[in-house]
Amino acid sequence: MRKPSIAPSLLAADFGNLQRDVEMVNASEAEYHHIDVMDGVFVPNISYGMPVVKAIQKSATKPLDVHLMIVDPDRYIEEFANLGASILTVHYEACTHLHRTLQAIKAHNMKAGVALNPHTNIMLLEDTIQDIDVVLIMSVNPGFGGQSFIEHTYEKVKALKALIKSKNSSALIEIDGGVTTANSQKLVDAGADILVAGSFVFKSSDPIKTIKELKG
Repeated sequence: MRKPSIAPSLLAADFGNLQRDVEMVNASEAEYHHIDVMDGVFVPNISYGMPVVKAIQKSATKPLDVHLMIVDPDRYIEEFANLGASILTVHYEACTHLHRTLQAIKAHNMKAGVALNPHTNIMLLEDTIQDIDVVLIMSVNPGFGGQSFIEHTYEKVKALKALIKSKNSSALIEIDGGVTTANSQKLVDAGADILVAGSFVFKSSDPIKTIKELKG
């Protein structure tokens, strides 16, 4: 049975004990630290900026999966490369020249990710899918943690998987929002490769066990 990679979202961590929570992820079976950067413009919330990402990077022993929910992300590509991001994901809706943005991310030796909001059709990636390393499907509306999973996501994942195969792309599919053990296997069966989980992991009484259970 195919097992997904797990990327616990540090947005749900205890910021008074951030190093402790980063070290918990280090010790778990998770593959990534997922870092949500929000600017209060593209999404109606502000999360954290460069100093916090730098602090996470100092303690992290696993790759940083950075998700930019910001306008004009091109301005910060070099900065996030310098902060040690392994994957840098930008929103389709925030990029005027998506192909150029993807090339710039790759030029800084990071994997290039593209995130799609719930209302955005996956066929809009038809002309760029071969340049994308990770497609992040938002299974909630971006900006806040703890939201309910949007059920249409399963069909969206299946359609994206078909597009990836038809274009002979090697892009991975990542799901972000409302992921729990109740829907993780169904998402993997639909074609998901990476599962982001925030509140479900960090509010668990045993986060390391919860991460293991999400892997299936």
